[in-house]
Amino acid sequence: MKNCFLVLLMLLGIQQIEAQFTRKDSLQGGLRPERTCYDVLRYDLNIKINPDDKSISGYNDITFQVLKSTSKIQLDLFKNMQVDSIVLNSKKISYQREFNAVFLDFTAPLTANTQESIRFYYSGKPIIAKRAPWDGGFVFTSDAQKKPWIGVACQGTGASLWYPCKDSQSDEPNLGATIKIAAPNGLTAVSNGRLTGSEDLKNGYTRWDWEVKNPINNYDINVTIADFVHFHDNYKGLDLDYYVLRDNEERARKQFEGVKPMLDCFQSKFGEYPFANDGYKLVETPYLGMEHQSAIAYGNMYLKGYLGHDRSQTGIGMNFDYIIVHESGHEWFGNSITAKDIADMWIHESFTTYSEAVYVECLYGYEACQIYVNGLKATVNNDGPIIGKYGVNHEGSGDMYSKGALMLNTIRHLVNDDDKWWKILLKFSETYRHQIIDGETVIQFFNTETGMNLTNVFNQYLRYGTIPRLQYRLNKNRLEYQWIAMVTDFDMPVDIKIDGKKIRIQPTTNWQTSKYRVKKLSEVEVMTNDFFINVN
Repeated sequence: MKNCFLVLLMLLGIQQIEAQFTRKDSLQGGLRPERTCYDVLRYDLNIKINPDDKSISGYNDITFQVLKSTSKIQLDLFKNMQVDSIVLNSKKISYQREFNAVFLDFTAPLTANTQESIRFYYSGKPIIAKRAPWDGGFVFTSDAQKKPWIGVACQGTGASLWYPCKDSQSDEPNLGATIKIAAPNGLTAVSNGRLTGSEDLKNGYTRWDWEVKNPINNYDINVTIADFVHFHDNYKGLDLDYYVLRDNEERARKQFEGVKPMLDCFQSKFGEYPFANDGYKLVETPYLGMEHQSAIAYGNMYLKGYLGHDRSQTGIGMNFDYIIVHESGHEWFGNSITAKDIADMWIHESFTTYSEAVYVECLYGYEACQIYVNGLKATVNNDGPIIGKYGVNHEGSGDMYSKGALMLNTIRHLVNDDDKWWKILLKFSETYRHQIIDGETVIQFFNTETGMNLTNVFNQYLRYGTIPRLQYRLNKNRLEYQWIAMVTDFDMPVDIKIDGKKIRIQPTTNWQTSKYRVKKLSEVEVMTNDFFINVN
């Protein structure tokens, strides 16, 4: 009866999780035929942003390949934004709106293996973020000189809060994008890629034209507007461009020197910077930061650590600017390698948080890396699964950051061969460079490359809000041990020391009697800095 009751509770919990999602969620997060029938090739965005009334107007030219003949496709634009018209071959297309989805109806079916381009005119006042970047939306504020300072962050909420697109991480514009932003004269509009020119429109606005040559995910496409100072550098052949508020140029020139050791480290561990032909930029924003591809949002106030604090609580995090290191790590993990569904956002955040520890190791050595990554344990809540629910635009627990990094540190020590570990990380980054993947692909890659079956390990850390617990005891001076874990037949190896000698044991979810004789438990030390586990 007890087991039946537990099963009933689990089923009720699953039903409650299912019930919290709606048709609106599945329209945003799902992959129905109206989305899978075509593949986006490029976006060409041309808009004006008016800081006085906080509005946007303009259009997006959306070029796509028809994969399967269809009379209907889905695009996305938040319902508070106005669809002015949608045009194909100079003719207006009829459409219907449902929540934030826009369904285009074609009088003649689009034929498979053909290329089409529609122009989507729109306007309106986008939602304003209450606490960017943790909620999506625009920030309209002013600098110290009372000049407009505008930014937007939309990860998770959806890029369609400010421009029409196929708002799914499963599809990126393969051929890149152009982003043309008209802003009031005297201000600079900065976006992704390279600046190809600017033009005074003779109406009080100047249009700034940017081009991205690489695939780019929707939430990475961005704009920041301010009275910017621009300065340029080139480091080992890579163009570095910085756009900062006029009053902050001196501080920025000093602080942004930290970009160079970061690039040296990450390129040595993860491979060449993935977007060299688009350059690398830091852009000062009125919010903390975001990994906008080739135009990283920077708002850390030129402080070391995370707004002057050390997330690891070890002191080591005060040696570097957290936003420069973390958000730049996303260029490899999140921007180059992108999760197909945000339920697998751990692919972005776990690897990028681990990249902070990698940076520490590059500059300060292995021991400092271990101290730093273990310091992140204090930020783990174990409040639920890291993997979200697929198809409904749902992210998992915020533990995807620190707990995910500690999971990777655990796998490193399971591999127990650092030369092999670094080769695996490099191969992972290079194998899936500029690709969209899912969590199962990651797990299978690490299974293959390590030569170990790590599926149970990934499942325990990603799918449950607890970490494994190692229990051990003495029975007639012999050491016995077992795992307490949510994964059935969990059997992760773990390292211990007996009288200072390192030993690898292979516990299961049943008590095992080892060959090791121990007089008292104090002689046993479990390597909890190498393995993220509980012990009793």
